[in-house]
Amino acid sequence: MISELVDHLWQSTLFVGAAWLLTLALRRNRAQVRYWVWFIASIKFLAPLALLVAVGELVPKQAAAPVVRAQWVIAAEQIGEPLATLPVAVVREQRANRDYLAAGALGVWACGFAAVSIFWLVRWRRVAALRRSAVPASMEFPVPAMFASGVVGSVVEPGVFGIFRPVLLLPHGIGERLTPAQLEAILAHELCHVRRRDNLTAAIHMAVQAIFWFHPLVWWVGARLIDERERACDEEVLRLGSKPQVYAEGILNVCRLYVES
Repeated sequence: MISELVDHLWQSTLFVGAAWLLTLALRRNRAQVRYWVWFIASIKFLAPLALLVAVGELVPKQAAAPVVRAQWVIAAEQIGEPLATLPVAVVREQRANRDYLAAGALGVWACGFAAVSIFWLVRWRRVAALRRSAVPASMEFPVPAMFASGVVGSVVEPGVFGIFRPVLLLPHGIGERLTPAQLEAILAHELCHVRRRDNLTAAIHMAVQAIFWFHPLVWWVGARLIDERERACDEEVLRLGSKPQVYAEGILNVCRLYVES
């Protein structure tokens, strides 16, 4: 079991290294392309190579001819068996030590898994409380009717909450602190997250972080996903026609009024 886990970890580590080299080669491409490269690297942690091999073994194969061994080979193996066999007491001791080591490692992993899961749960409950306190946004916000939106009284930056039925949460008074063009650009950015299903892919990587919390590359991949995700939405906002200067001013105003506080 431990050897299989070690094999999976170094294989996933090599996969992340290959993904990093690929993103360097794609640095002049769209951020969305690099984002999916990093997301595939994240998914690799949940798909061990041994699982893929096991699936391949399910494919019917032609029966191979039985291997015929010479009599002198069988006799040599039988002679060598007593020399290679350890005493029963030594074998039991080694097996007990491995069991203790595996139990200790499992206990440490369980503590880390619980800590990360509780951290994510606390954050989710905090945002869920904001969602429950939100009131429907007025029609003055340029939000398409297909997307649900609400206004919260807390001083928080605009954001999207939820996976399958996402809701765009806006801080109270944001329409009075940003120009119409700035507000439209900021809302276009958040609605891009909704269309891309970023909360769903983020939740999948959160599961990867909870399971493989001890692997530093998992957290590094998470940072790369956030960076490329935001860049992809920025590119989409500019592609839709927002002026770069107006969009940048809107982001700076949001940071000054909400994120910093």
